[in-house]
Amino acid sequence: MTMILLAGAVVGVGVLLLGVMLSTQRVNPAAALARLDAERSRARREQLVNSSAGVSTLAGESASMRRLGGQLRGSLEGIGLDLGSIRRDLSLLGRTLEGHLATTVLCALGGFLMPVVLAAILSFADVGFSLPASAVLGLFLALIFGLIPTLTARSSAADRRRDFRHVVGSFLDLVAMNLSGGRGVPEALQAASSLSDGWAMVRIRDTLLTARLHGVTPWAALGELGDEVGVDELRDLAAALALVAEDGAKVRESLSARAGSLRRRELAEVEGKAGQRSQSMLVAQLVLCVGFLLFLVYPALIGVLDQS
Repeated sequence: MTMILLAGAVVGVGVLLLGVMLSTQRVNPAAALARLDAERSRARREQLVNSSAGVSTLAGESASMRRLGGQLRGSLEGIGLDLGSIRRDLSLLGRTLEGHLATTVLCALGGFLMPVVLAAILSFADVGFSLPASAVLGLFLALIFGLIPTLTARSSAADRRRDFRHVVGSFLDLVAMNLSGGRGVPEALQAASSLSDGWAMVRIRDTLLTARLHGVTPWAALGELGDEVGVDELRDLAAALALVAEDGAKVRESLSARAGSLRRRELAEVEGKAGQRSQSMLVAQLVLCVGFLLFLVYPALIGVLDQS
């Protein structure tokens, strides 16, 4: 019975894939043109920004995984699902959206097949484990395993984004000092970004270099980098520097004030996290005290109960 069900499932999947391959989809010319424009703008932005990631975005990703991820991305964007947040997190980590989607699907498929294969093996060993129960368990594990790559990427991106904001605060001070020394905006940006070899400063420096090679203004490139990695401080810096270049505004004091407010906000966040950890330690100490008191009271309580 189990082999019949498995054979029917395989045949059903084959018929479904054949129907998908043979089905002809009508293409709306306006939608296709809008999709082409979106692809061009995204390709330009990724060429301008992701070339400065410091790591290869294609590392560990085969061509088949990228092709599968590209089809999934097209399908998700076709139904109107917004992937902007996870795209920013992956860009900050130096990974592609296509590779992430393919990894998510493979993890979910592995989670689904684990109990199903186990049930099939146990059925041959005459151990009672129903196939419907394994399928339900497989769906649950597929959901859990499919969420693991996204949750891991968001956690890692949050840490890197916090480090990036710290670097942006120092970068603002350096740009303000170079502007006060009489340098122009491009020279101030290049000089400020060349004083450190940290991964965030290297990404800023490579973004500025790529912008110069592509004929893009450096403040526009910084704004696109801020949009790509989800760092609002870079977008604010780009807007302020655009005022300097276009209107001749004096924003040296404004940049220093922005850097100071950014550092104060980081200090407040650190103090808040320290307070939360102190509360957690206090709760743990209270739990230990309660356990110790129960350990002391338990023998006397047992003795009283035995005498009664």
